[in-house]
Amino acid sequence: MASMHHSTPKGYGTASRWLHWITALVVLATVPAGVVMTGENLSRAMQNNLFIFHKNVGVVILLLVILRLGVRVFSSAAPLPDHIPAWQKRAAGVSHAALYTLLLVMAISGYVRVRAGGFPIEALDAIGVPPLVPRSDTVADTAKAIHSYARFVLIAFIALHVGAALQHGLVKRDGVFGRIWPPNAPR
Repeated sequence: MASMHHSTPKGYGTASRWLHWITALVVLATVPAGVVMTGENLSRAMQNNLFIFHKNVGVVILLLVILRLGVRVFSSAAPLPDHIPAWQKRAAGVSHAALYTLLLVMAISGYVRVRAGGFPIEALDAIGVPPLVPRSDTVADTAKAIHSYARFVLIAFIALHVGAALQHGLVKRDGVFGRIWPPNAPR
């Protein structure tokens, strides 16, 4: 029987698979919210609700990424099939590292932008987590710029990741997509 965390010859364990898909869904929910909330033609109430959603879900994303990295410390990545060329294996490793890094950059820069800007993060405030950065317009503006520019790089890597998954899962049908799907690892 495969371990909950460790990869198996058939792919990732169940915990890693569920963490992947939950993270993917949550990230994909924050992207349109982030785009729409900064738009011009929104009611103030809708804009406020989207900001509250986006910044609080950002905390969830940060926790999910930290949890996923913790799982990776104790289990290796599921091996790619032998027929995958070495350059594609390296490219997959680089793109996964970029996705983890960009998700951390986005979550941390978003947090710093909000807290340094003097704004609440309702979920953290509700459980008594104090701001971990001082109030500073300069720091907030820098974090806002990082968050704004990094989103384009993140979206590009997400598109690359989804494109590669579709290529392997629907076109090549070569077993690569089966390493992460379905969410419950085969026994």
